[in-house]
Amino acid sequence: MQMSRSDLEQLSQRYFAAWAARDPDAIAALHTDDTRFWTHTGTTPAVGRQAARDAFATIFEQFPDFSFEIYRVLYGDDHWVLDWALINGSVRFDCLDLVTVTADGLVARKDSFIDSAQLTATVNGAGA
Repeated sequence: MQMSRSDLEQLSQRYFAAWAARDPDAIAALHTDDTRFWTHTGTTPAVGRQAARDAFATIFEQFPDFSFEIYRVLYGDDHWVLDWALINGSVRFDCLDLVTVTADGLVARKDSFIDSAQLTATVNGAGA
């Protein structure tokens, strides 16, 4: 049995709130024990809740002023696609997340795709 659309939307809102609070423990609590979190930037995925939690904490260390802007969220039967921008001071770059959830309302997998050209340009001060 899959989650209802309303339940999926509520889960995504709790998930976004945990990210907005920059709380790696709260984010990890919404993931399965065997979750997979992968920022597709040439790194390997973090597998397991603790590894994902550590990866979330690393993001907040890399981007201490982390915030985000959501452009849109598209919902499917067992997932959402988040089109968003990561903002950290003058650094801003676009990202796309595919988040797959279990029927019992936990994140099983989160794949984040980053506009690396935009990231490089903003980090180097060239703007987006």
